[in-house]
Amino acid sequence: MRYAFAILALATAALTFDVRPSAAQQYPWCAYYSGRGGNSYNCGFVSFAQCQATVNGIGGFCQRNPSYVGQQKKNRRAAY
Repeated sequence: MRYAFAILALATAALTFDVRPSAAQQYPWCAYYSGRGGNSYNCGFVSFAQCQATVNGIGGFCQRNPSYVGQQKKNRRAAY
């Protein structure tokens, strides 16, 4: 009975697993850190204040993400 339950759970997980590739999320602010492990960065911040709160106390600085393009606006045509 244990094996049947395990097989059923694995089959359910396999059928519900989403295998579509996901696009990387772009955010406008990056935190740049420097430390013993070398230089690193995290470009996962929505606002400058959020980035500043993260680097506060651990060192580093915030800068705009150079690869952030923002949301693309759809070109609407007026219907007459």
